[in-house]
Amino acid sequence: MSAATGPGEVPEVTPAAEPVRAVVVTQLGAAEPVAAICAIAGLEVDAVLSAVGVLVWCRDTAPGAPEQVAAALTRATPGLPAVLLVHRDGRIVAHTWLDGAAGDELASGLVLDGAPEALSNLLIGTETMDGFPDVVTSVGVGRLKAMRMMAKAGRAARRDRKKAV
Repeated sequence: MSAATGPGEVPEVTPAAEPVRAVVVTQLGAAEPVAAICAIAGLEVDAVLSAVGVLVWCRDTAPGAPEQVAAALTRATPGLPAVLLVHRDGRIVAHTWLDGAAGDELASGLVLDGAPEALSNLLIGTETMDGFPDVVTSVGVGRLKAMRMMAKAGRAARRDRKKAV
């Protein structure tokens, strides 16, 4: 028995804080260049291609860390917007990002309405990146390997464009 409680008293229980979860949604067509961009920037993420683009799971959710991921990705892909969704304190907040800068706050319900169910499941914690096939991580990827990943993705994109013509 601790000094804070007497006989028959129940100690006060403080609920554990819910973990913060963050996902950046990009319109890129492949997860490899996204992971490579983040590896070069020193950001730890997991990326997977979905029906709406690449879902980028932010491993570091300390204040400002998910924003660094969104900024790095949109700086590296000028003119291509992204959406950052952060689940913190029981609330999901969504912001647009373009060219490394945060834009307007969006209604998260509207963002999630047309999105794959997996996105909302990631944010609320009922699904993890372990459940996805073909996840590409930036963790442990050196600069040289990241450059090779980006070059490979560029060659594949050029091939696809030639086939489309």
